[in-house]
Amino acid sequence: MSTACAEIENTSQVIVPHGVAILEGPVRSDYLDLLAFDEKLNNFRQPDKQKAALKEIAGLPEGMVYIVRAGLKVVGYVTFLPPDRYSRWSKHPRVLELGAIEVSPDWREYKLARKLLELAFSNPVFEEYIVISIEFCWHWDLRNTGLDVWQYQKILTRLFGSVGMQQELTDDPDILEHIANVLMVRYGKRVPQEDIELFKEMLFMGK
Repeated sequence: MSTACAEIENTSQVIVPHGVAILEGPVRSDYLDLLAFDEKLNNFRQPDKQKAALKEIAGLPEGMVYIVRAGLKVVGYVTFLPPDRYSRWSKHPRVLELGAIEVSPDWREYKLARKLLELAFSNPVFEEYIVISIEFCWHWDLRNTGLDVWQYQKILTRLFGSVGMQQELTDDPDILEHIANVLMVRYGKRVPQEDIELFKEMLFMGK
């Protein structure tokens, strides 16, 4: 574990009633091999399949995975990867997608998602990209939180807003599929103005 851990660029820790939460990343695929996944990390898929998905993302040239772990167990994560090749955003040279963020229900009351995003965006590489997050309401954990879609949407926009992401309107069919879906965008400080203008042109591509 020490060899893989030695190459992690950013790390911090938060002491909570459950114990010590270690926030770190970007982590390598082989580092994730050494860790178990909390059984309640199942918002998108079952924990073993989620671990496999994160390993694949961590192995991509532009893929990045940041995690929260307690001992040798992952209790939260956020992923960054190139947009799906069939999406309009894949045609932009400087777009990176925040693919998923999840914290185990047992650890959610300690603002670890916000702290994990803050750790991730302290990486200067993100200033070279336009980072997007496409938030689909059918992925939201309404059951465990007891929130409705509008309450959950407000929490998400506040969470992403804490690291400089802002809501953008678009005619992307995926976003338009449900009125509660949201596109959040963060423009890196070193993204050329022409790339920002190109992205804004891509927000609305309907005839």
